[in-house]
Amino acid sequence: MMFDWTSKTLVDVAIFVALVISTTVTLFLFTLPTQYDPYDPDLVEEDVPEKEKKEPAESAYGYFNKHRATNKTLKVEGSTQVVVLGDIGRSPRMQYHAISIAKHGSRVDLIGYQESEVHPDVASSPLINIVPIAPIPHWLRTNSKLLFLFVAPLKAIWQAWSLYHALGYRTKAAKWMLVQNPPSIPTLAIAQFICFFRNTNFVIDWHNFGYSILALRLGNGHPLVIIASLYENLFARSAFAHFAVTNAMACVLKEKYGITARALHDRPSTIFKPLDSDERMAFLSRLPETAQYAEDLSKGLKSSWRLLVSSTSWTADEDFSILLDALVGYSSLATSKTELPKILAIITGKGPLKEHYLSKVRALNQEKKLLNVVILTAWLTPEDYALLLGSADLGISLHTSSSGVDLPMKVVDMFGAGLPVVGWSKFEAWPELVKEAVNGRGFQNTEELLHLLVDLFLESEAELSNLKKGAIKESSYRWDDEWDGVAGKLFKLVK
Repeated sequence: MMFDWTSKTLVDVAIFVALVISTTVTLFLFTLPTQYDPYDPDLVEEDVPEKEKKEPAESAYGYFNKHRATNKTLKVEGSTQVVVLGDIGRSPRMQYHAISIAKHGSRVDLIGYQESEVHPDVASSPLINIVPIAPIPHWLRTNSKLLFLFVAPLKAIWQAWSLYHALGYRTKAAKWMLVQNPPSIPTLAIAQFICFFRNTNFVIDWHNFGYSILALRLGNGHPLVIIASLYENLFARSAFAHFAVTNAMACVLKEKYGITARALHDRPSTIFKPLDSDERMAFLSRLPETAQYAEDLSKGLKSSWRLLVSSTSWTADEDFSILLDALVGYSSLATSKTELPKILAIITGKGPLKEHYLSKVRALNQEKKLLNVVILTAWLTPEDYALLLGSADLGISLHTSSSGVDLPMKVVDMFGAGLPVVGWSKFEAWPELVKEAVNGRGFQNTEELLHLLVDLFLESEAELSNLKKGAIKESSYRWDDEWDGVAGKLFKLVK
């Protein structure tokens, strides 16, 4: 009897489990996101206030205004989801993608965290819809290596659900989905899943490799890094198409993953441009961080001050201590070499290590080791950041590249503003961006950076002028020219 009772119980349990599974599968199938229908064009309505209708004819609003119906609506047949599992405002390349797609009359859902101000062309475009993802709770954010191993899976689950809901249920099905990588976990898996069920073409924009960034924290041989590399490899092979930020990265993707990526180099948008002396003076006078130095800075190379700008994410792959140590050395030299100009260094950006380094700056000031250097931080609107670059004497890039084949967008923006650059050059792709002694200089340690600062600001100011000319020449190469010939053709928006 005991045997019969146990058998009946097992059968009942099996029937119950089967019922639960079948019900779950049925509900899943009935609640799947809707599929993309190429024969059902979208209708976009004008919602741009009158005071903001000043965009040029080649802008997204210009396209909308030219092709709209008499009732101020526009039917668009193309649509793209542009996805970044990060702050949209700090993802300029993905914003530029959205702007370019909209310029050619295609609807865009720009999906990501909305933590800072976006590009003005994104905010004003009637064809771009920002879809914010729920931010990660603070208790899931940590810089501890030990806690990271416990928190990372919970963080991935949170991000996976938030992204799945945004891609599948808060946006209409699109013809294309363009996804920034990294972060690869869980972005690639969720994006591929949605694309499969929504009949959407999956395109990856490779900025770097996710596993190489993870290796900075855990080490190359860590099991999670190995798993992340295999995961990235798997989903890379399933995508419809790929973009890569450098030729070097495209080669690695071919050799490592067996995929063909179109090289789409970063270029500055029109917001970045060289300034004349009057524009420079006007901006320096109104910016709080530079106002008291504006009159002196406006004298150019005759000034006793130089304005140095660096944008950093305050993370492990941008070692701010290199610049900080170089500025300490510069200050010491300037005490004996009084002909050396003083430096006003403006550091922009947000990130986890910011307070750590600012505490070091405060300590150095108390120890009087920065007597000839002033270090300030600033968080600026996109417009003011562009003006700051156009007003500076020299830009600094601390990007060290975890993979060796990515490039920092900040250098492209600096060139767009006609600002010469010195940057960390110990990685393969550096020569694709900076032409040595033409528009910038490279360094590989603190001593080399210190030597460059002294050389450019005192001993060879003629070279700084030449670098400035090279940067201004580089500023003529713009994002639209690069994008139209690569991405525009893939998306069939440009013939």
